[in-house]
Amino acid sequence: MAVYVIRRLVSTIAIMAMVGIFIFLLLRLAPGDPAAVMAGRNADPQTIANIREQLGLNEPLPVQFIHWARDMLRGDFGTSIFSGWPVLELISQRVEPTVSLGVMTLILSVSVGVTFGILAAWGAGRVVDLALTAFSALGYSVPVFVVGYFFIYVFAIRTQWLPVQGYVSIEQGVGPWFVHLILPTVALSIPYVAYLARIARASMLEVLSEDYMRTAAAKGASSYAMLFHHGLKNAGAPILTAIGLSFAYLISGVVITETVFNVPGVGRLVVDAITSRDYPVIQGVLILVSGLYVLINLAVDLSYTLVDPRIRY
Repeated sequence: MAVYVIRRLVSTIAIMAMVGIFIFLLLRLAPGDPAAVMAGRNADPQTIANIREQLGLNEPLPVQFIHWARDMLRGDFGTSIFSGWPVLELISQRVEPTVSLGVMTLILSVSVGVTFGILAAWGAGRVVDLALTAFSALGYSVPVFVVGYFFIYVFAIRTQWLPVQGYVSIEQGVGPWFVHLILPTVALSIPYVAYLARIARASMLEVLSEDYMRTAAAKGASSYAMLFHHGLKNAGAPILTAIGLSFAYLISGVVITETVFNVPGVGRLVVDAITSRDYPVIQGVLILVSGLYVLINLAVDLSYTLVDPRIRY
């Protein structure tokens, strides 16, 4: 296990290096000039040239990359071009809303999605299976922003049961914090519930057809024991894989959801940075998110041994 972890960590360094090069070139080669945006529409060419020199944008790309990579290795993610604040400080100010939304979405998605998938597999071909399969197809097909605007119209504008937009820190009370997260969490969870339900259903159907499951049924095992003790444990590896892969979809979903519900999180920070061509902020967020995604996939791979003792590294 230790050798496997070390080998994966070494490969992670190579992956992050390639991700850094890709992000750097993608932003630099994309259309638009942050110096021109900062200078304004009526700025003369000399003013724009002076701003480019101050930002180091007039240097060759290899030189810019070396300076950026050196600072990143030191833990210096740079300073926002427009706000003048350190990038890490800007991100730290936006972490709580994003983490709150992400954690609540994962908890709701995993608990409901896996349960739906198990029930659909247990009642394969019956009404419950057809209903849950139809929900999965619909939930996975409808974009998050459509669901979000529908929820805002129904539950915030028409009925006024829940807040329309915004975020309340948990320090100001668990109740207001939870209430403001209900709509964005449910809206963001629907496609992931549908996705996990489909994966869990397929995995459970395969497990339920095994001989040992028929033997357990012949011995009088209860439905609960067959589904959750024998079935879910053996179907856990594909479900864990789906949870790890869904993290990538969750990142993009958070960006859209925070924009729709005006949640001041990291996703909203990225949108604002892209609009203003704030290179340091975009690069810093993407590097941190990429590193987190790689580590989560490593954790998922290691967790396979917990659900399937036959797996060894």
